[in-house]
Order: sequence, then C-alpha cells, then structure tokens
Amino acid sequence: MPIELDHLVYAGPDLAALVAQVRTSTGIAPQPGGSHEGRGTANALLGLGAGRYLELLGPDPDQGDPDRPRPLRVDEVSAPTVVGWAVRTPSVDHLVDSARADGYDPGPVAPMSRRTPDGDLLSWRLTPPEGGFDGAVPFLIDWQDSPHPAEGLPTVSLNEVVIAHPQVTDVRTALTAVGAFDLIRLEHGDTFRMRIVLDTPDGQVTLG
Repeated sequence: MPIELDHLVYAGPDLAALVAQVRTSTGIAPQPGGSHEGRGTANALLGLGAGRYLELLGPDPDQGDPDRPRPLRVDEVSAPTVVGWAVRTPSVDHLVDSARADGYDPGPVAPMSRRTPDGDLLSWRLTPPEGGFDGAVPFLIDWQDSPHPAEGLPTVSLNEVVIAHPQVTDVRTALTAVGAFDLIRLEHGDTFRMRIVLDTPDGQVTLG
C-alpha cells in the first residue's frame, strides 16, 4: 500500500498574521482553504509539490470558541510552530490495522469535512490529528473521492522535514509501523520539534 506525505501543519495564534509571515518568507501567497465548522479553526494552503501541501492553521475569526480545545495545539502555540503532519493512504482502515499489528495504535478513524471558499465540500477520514509522540508520528488521512487540496495551489518545493524527539527509538518504531520513517529525517532532541526546509523563489526558508 503506497504511503505518501500528504501535508504539514504550521499553526499560529492568528491566521492572518501566519499567512502574512509565510508570504513574506517564501514570496508566494498561500490561498484561503476554509473553516472547520465546530472546531474553531480555519486554514490557508501552500503547495509543496508532488501532491503535498503546507496547511497554515489558526483560530477562525468567524466562529466562536468551540466547546472543546482546538485541534493540533492551536490554543497552545504563542508563535508560528510546525505542530504535526499527515500521511496519505488509499485505505486508512487497512493502515490502522497494519500499524496495530506492528505494535503502534494510530487511534480511531473519524470522518471530517470543510467547505472551500468556492463552496465545494471536501470530505475525508482520518485518525486523531494530534498524531503520536507529541506530533512526531503523523496522523493518517484518506481523502476518499474528494479532490486533493494540493491541486491548483501556488507551490514552493519541499526540501526536507526534520523531526527531533527525546524518544527516538520509540518514534522510529511508530513511524515504521505507519510506513512513514523514510519520509523525514529523525534526530534526538530534548523536546519534540519539527522543522521544514523549503526551496522558494527567494531562496531557502526554514519553518519550525
């Protein structure tokens, strides 16, 4: 079963400021993505090539506070931070079962959807978006019959994804179980941290 890097999540306390920062850093303007109804978040998107994208995620000013914490640590970050990532699979249930058999549980699968600014409905199924090991291990996503969000986006090139974590051995085992170990560079760190290196028209840019 092919496993591919789907998207990386760059979160901040103010989505408009996050978009402006990425536009200034890369020379490319991310496009509005849409709102996650009931979750209190909205996003903007920047293509990374090869069917991948960067999701800029922040509080949705058009929604009130949700009745639960916003996903992917949006309520916790005080500055722009790469908080997690997703890998794409054509059968999320099969991959969850396979990972569990290899000793790592990605969590339950749930449906989710959002409307694009054009009014189109995107629907997908995914495991809990916080991932595992603080976000070092990706969540799993299956876009089903929806068009992929990377289609038609303005694009920069993804050069590298680096993940640091104090539990390197356990993280390596979990990454291998979901087929994602070869997609990133894993190193030891005192705390969890992700950084991504982009090749842009304005030169190489690191977001972390």
